[in-house]
Amino acid sequence: MYTPVTPQPTNAQAWLAAAAAVQDAGGEAHNVVIDVADPLSISPTDHAILVTVDDFLRQHHANTVSGVANTIFPQSLLDHHGADGLYAAYEAVLPRMKQMTRDWGRYFERMTSWKKVKGQNIIVINPLDDLIQFMKAQIESERTYRNTYEMTIYDPARDAGKVSNRQCLSFLSFKLTHDTTLLLTVMYRNHAYVARGLGNFVGLGRLQAFVAAQSGARLGSLTCISTHAEIDAGKKTQNGVVQGWSIGEANDLIRQCRALPVATSSPASSSLLANVRTELPA
Repeated sequence: MYTPVTPQPTNAQAWLAAAAAVQDAGGEAHNVVIDVADPLSISPTDHAILVTVDDFLRQHHANTVSGVANTIFPQSLLDHHGADGLYAAYEAVLPRMKQMTRDWGRYFERMTSWKKVKGQNIIVINPLDDLIQFMKAQIESERTYRNTYEMTIYDPARDAGKVSNRQCLSFLSFKLTHDTTLLLTVMYRNHAYVARGLGNFVGLGRLQAFVAAQSGARLGSLTCISTHAEIDAGKKTQNGVVQGWSIGEANDLIRQCRALPVATSSPASSSLLANVRTELPA
């Protein structure tokens, strides 16, 4: 059983197409497969989708599109510190993040800090940087190995046996084509398309672009496989503030995005996300 979705040109349109497919399936679907041709491009239609979803999340006191995107790739830190200072800057903000979010929102930590047994010792490695350096060396060599770049997010030591508060993004597989174009395929064990979906697509595109830029590859397509996907809903009251939305409100949001006009010209400002990148401490 799988739910194929027609390939889309951009992240925002891919999110909407996949969310619409899940909505049409009754709000829940398995093995939703969507391909994004250009995971960085933002058209006027994408801009409208981003604004609509971001406004909805803010109005319902949920993490914003950019806030979710930063869990996968902290763009604000890259903007402030550059590639050379990214990892150190992220490590510096981790104590504050852990106080604010406990164990949520730190996919980038899993990508950049992993315990490895070496002999009688346990050392900490940076899988993302190791992958980038290996890929860069391969691209610069006479013979390039194209199918050896993978990264696990699921950690049995932390995640096995837990029924909640565990990772949703499970695995990333990077591939190089014959002309050193970088493809990225990711797998989610569960995908909440309203609360997380659009931000996840944005964050993955930024991560893929970073790997491409640092390794010397060209940016290619992004493919997302959600082994379970849902139009998520739920409300709770915290400190007198109602957070979340009903299933009716979630479905109305998807319908509102589906009704947006398709535009082709470039907007004056290509991304609302530039205005909210600083949500991750920098």
